[in-house]
Amino acid sequence: MATETTRAEPAGAAGTPSELSRRSFLAKLTIAAGGLGAALVGVPVVGFLLAPLLRRSPEFWRPIGPVAQFNVGETRLVSFVDPSPLPWAGVTANTAAWLRREAEDRFVAFAVNCTHLGCPVRWLPDAELFMCPCHGGVFYQDGQVAAGPPPRQLTRYEVRVREGQVEILAGPIPIAR
Repeated sequence: MATETTRAEPAGAAGTPSELSRRSFLAKLTIAAGGLGAALVGVPVVGFLLAPLLRRSPEFWRPIGPVAQFNVGETRLVSFVDPSPLPWAGVTANTAAWLRREAEDRFVAFAVNCTHLGCPVRWLPDAELFMCPCHGGVFYQDGQVAAGPPPRQLTRYEVRVREGQVEILAGPIPIAR
């Protein structure tokens, strides 16, 4: 006598086609909901991180002083307000430049920041050189590199005379222009 044995299949091992399609549908729905949630969080975060790279910093003409205040051939440190100060910047919103009157109607202005690492340079009138005390960068009076590690000349600001006032076109601190 032959006896037939039947095996019991584990529950859920091989379901009906409708169960399989429901399971795959729910899996796809879960993946889509997770992707949508990641996009809702990720897009604003990426936009926040990339916005400063795409936005141009404001530039404004800042008055420095009357033309008569500057002597021909003299290089002076002048200060002005940063065009984009933060509300909590306080005194640090003030920045500076080296301004020289080269002729009666011609001025040149250099950023006070060394092009190596942004340290403030100082003017040595006896040597007619700009000197960076941090790493020994030296610049000629026209801003060209004379010695040391700076990779390029001092950054120049545009200067104009308007209604008897000397003005500088101020922008962000020009370290890597």
